[in-house]
Amino acid sequence: MPNLLSNETSPYLLQHADNPVDWYPWGDEAFAAAKAEGKPVLLSVGYSSCHWCHVMAHESFEDPETAALMNKLFVNIKVDREERPDVDAVYMEALQAMSGRGGWPMTVFLTPDRKPFHAGTYFPAVERHGMPSFRRVITAVADAWETRRAELTAQAERLSGFVGQAIPSADELPGEDLLVSSYQALASRFDETEGGFGEAPKFPQEPVLEFLLRVADEPWAPDAKRMVWLTLSKMADGGIHDHVGGGFARYSVDRSWTIPHFEKMLYTNAQLARLYLHSAQVLHEPAFTAVAIRTLDYLLRDLRLPGGAFASAEDADSQGSEGTFYVWDAGEFADAVGDELAPLATTFFGVTEDGNFEGSNHLHVTRPLGQLASQLNIDLVTADAMIDTARRRLLSRRSERVRPGLDDKVVTAWNGLAIRSFAEAGAVLGEPRLLDAARDAATFLLSEVTRADGRLLRSWGKGRASVPAFADDYAATALGLFTLYQATGEVSWYTEAMRLVEGMVDLFADPAGGFFTTGADVEAPLARTRDHFDSPSPSANALAAEALLLASSYTGDAEFAAYSERALRAGATLAITSPSGAGHLLSVLHTTLSKPQEVAIVGPDAQELSSVVWERFRPGVALAVDRDGSATNIVPLLEGRATDSTLAYVCRDFHCALPVSDPEALRRLL
Repeated sequence: MPNLLSNETSPYLLQHADNPVDWYPWGDEAFAAAKAEGKPVLLSVGYSSCHWCHVMAHESFEDPETAALMNKLFVNIKVDREERPDVDAVYMEALQAMSGRGGWPMTVFLTPDRKPFHAGTYFPAVERHGMPSFRRVITAVADAWETRRAELTAQAERLSGFVGQAIPSADELPGEDLLVSSYQALASRFDETEGGFGEAPKFPQEPVLEFLLRVADEPWAPDAKRMVWLTLSKMADGGIHDHVGGGFARYSVDRSWTIPHFEKMLYTNAQLARLYLHSAQVLHEPAFTAVAIRTLDYLLRDLRLPGGAFASAEDADSQGSEGTFYVWDAGEFADAVGDELAPLATTFFGVTEDGNFEGSNHLHVTRPLGQLASQLNIDLVTADAMIDTARRRLLSRRSERVRPGLDDKVVTAWNGLAIRSFAEAGAVLGEPRLLDAARDAATFLLSEVTRADGRLLRSWGKGRASVPAFADDYAATALGLFTLYQATGEVSWYTEAMRLVEGMVDLFADPAGGFFTTGADVEAPLARTRDHFDSPSPSANALAAEALLLASSYTGDAEFAAYSERALRAGATLAITSPSGAGHLLSVLHTTLSKPQEVAIVGPDAQELSSVVWERFRPGVALAVDRDGSATNIVPLLEGRATDSTLAYVCRDFHCALPVSDPEALRRLL
């Protein structure tokens, strides 16, 4: 018989709806039951594409005896961390305080008033590798609750006082010295052989690479371009990159990017598509443009939902095994590509009889195509066409397999990142289909994931959206809509972006500086936390600072600029101690210190002239476009600018150079 999760919309929660565990969703009903029954709460937090979450579910939550013990001893709550990042953040702080580490699945034991007293991550069904069995853990916790309840309650009180404490803000806006020291710290951790930072497991760390790209022309960052180029080249050749279908896995389990953890996330691919696009512009690397396009095409083909929004993720597992969908044995690979392509494709993608992943082959590029083509006496243009044909044939063959599970939940913040990437790529590459994808996703968020009163919601699934949105949802969506306005000149997107920025300030601003995760109109799970850490999508505070900086550039409103500066000051302490977790904040700080340009282009050919702005990577530019005067009274940057002839105004702090009408003259001003 289904439990209470059967009424939820999250695919992750629905995966547990038929467990013998009497799961509750997060909410007052569960804690009221715990108080009435005098039981502690077992809180289990995970997400649908988490491999070890599936393992623990199969080993323990699907086991009738274990479930019976859980039901007897606890009130059990299941949470999707992607749907409720506020719950996840609060109890992850507690877990890290207690154990010094974190991860998912997260298992936390709470008092009936929501305060944590014990926590862990994955527990096996039977004791192994020094880890106690899950049954042993829950039995010991329940026994302690019965025999040492006062002690546990006091411990929970102390720990709860620690959770949600604000990091002290910097007294003033950090200067260039923070950017320099952060660059030096990142450079000291750079992997000079394989790119990226540190050892395995290795994450792309998109915000950090974006920061390096932003500062690449600074005299104090001489190796920034090389670090970005090496990392993105190694990733593009490695197995973290899906060479058949495009897109990237979330992280690599090895240092060389060869074998990934096979889950593919919307936020990973939205960020990487934009990063490769920017890197192609800065580094003049056409191969990076191709990677960006293939990544966006993956999102359109495999994650786009009816209505135009994007699903959250694809699972690592299919048919009960990790990576099955992606790997090939040597014979199947050769048969799929055909005899005429097999000699080139087999060597290029590193396919062997022994394989590199549990006896099968996960594809990765083993050597430059030009080198291999020369060895096989094939000209490079022909070899490139042959590899493209091989990819298409492999994709066709792979499409016959059982696909990994799809988490078709629409997460607002991640869709905001996707809207931004599609809009920017559409403008840079002159691809109307990419702009259309951005428009469709934006329309979906504003129509289906927004309440009648205008309140943005966190996620949508099964035709419903309910959880109020968080600060990152507001900030990421506003940035996506601003970019869509810049790319299309359609002023309605600007209007909606400004509405979200104003709502973000009203709902989330912390009087002490920065932004709370949860809105003032909802009850926080234990404390109102603040998100300063890129994890690995940009932190809510850094996104908010960027959206506010852009709003101030469009309006000249000093209050927006002040909120942006306070958010940067609030995150400065983290940036000083852990720059790898504050890449996006560092990027926004660099833009702030550089005084971003404002570009107003008006007149009948304004959209055509605006293409000059997109020719190069210009972070932080506030581009306002008005062909016919319809936006003059809406966008303050456009006020007083006649539209009877096409002119471009390049400004800083609303102080403008003389207008120009010639593309070359505009290039010189930019």
